[in-house]
Amino acid sequence: MTRRPLILSILVVGLAVFAPASWFATRPAAITATATGTLPPEQAEALLRPYSPILGPEQAPVTIVEFFDPACEACRAFYPTVKQIIAEHGAAVRVVLRYTPFHGEGSEEAIRVLEAARMQGVFEPVLQAIMREQPQWASHGAPEPGLVLQIAASAGLDADAARTQMQAPQTTAILNQDRADVETMGVSQTPTFFVNGRPLAPFGKAELRTRVAEEVAASGS
Repeated sequence: MTRRPLILSILVVGLAVFAPASWFATRPAAITATATGTLPPEQAEALLRPYSPILGPEQAPVTIVEFFDPACEACRAFYPTVKQIIAEHGAAVRVVLRYTPFHGEGSEEAIRVLEAARMQGVFEPVLQAIMREQPQWASHGAPEPGLVLQIAASAGLDADAARTQMQAPQTTAILNQDRADVETMGVSQTPTFFVNGRPLAPFGKAELRTRVAEEVAASGS
């Protein structure tokens, strides 16, 4: 815990540096008191951060927070379902991604690539390519260095610029803060979902669809 103030200081400075280059969905509105009412205050704060990437409309009334590892096979399996939920509910649903690098170096490299893609405004196509080609680059036993960057480049990432962006202080700060928040939230597997501040349990694609539909109906959207 002694490193956390330093991490947060770096994060504040780093975000000020890269904010102008961020894509439209990097500054989510705060979850409402109703949505976070079931969480302890420390977890309500740690659930999402202003820099967290968003898929879907920024001001949607229903927020899915996904603790997500790009190297996780289950995350890949859920990815089409998450996209379908966003498409089905239009302006009513957004998905906030929290990085959860449980698969070591391969996960961290992919997260750094995604952050570079966000700086360049190509986050979603790069995310789609990384998830589609996960079986190629995410060998949990011996990941191939640099392959995920090549895959991202095929989706529009400037690989030369990305090599610098991947090692930028703000990228490291985001990765470290998300690691700390994963610990605070007690997340032990990926994906882990919270829908409007409440953990998804029991866990499954059908349960996620049902919970989201209930929250959308409750919001009047």
